Amino acid sequence: MTDVRVTYDKTVNAAYVYLTEPQAHEASVRTYPCDPVDVDGMINLDFDEQGHLIGIEVLAASSKLPEYLLQSAERIDTKGE
Repeated sequence: MTDVRVTYDKTVNAAYVYLTEPQAHEASVRTYPCDPVDVDGMINLDFDEQGHLIGIEVLAASSKLPEYLLQSAERIDTKGE
C-alpha cells in the first residue's frame, strides 16, 4: 500500500490529500473546483503544469472524509504549540 500524505486543519475543517512524492514540492498551476451542489460541499482538484492531479483539497472535511483518515492526518492547526 502506498503512503499518502494528508494534512488537516480542524479549526477551519479543511484537509488536503497530497498525490505526489512526499519530498516533492509540486506547484499547483490550475485548480478545478468541483460543483458544490453535486458533491454537497467544496472539493478542489489541483493540477501541475503537465496536467497531473497533484492534490485534493476538501472543505467541510469531517463530513466528507472517514474519521480514521482525519485522526491519522498531519495536524497543521496545532503547529508551533
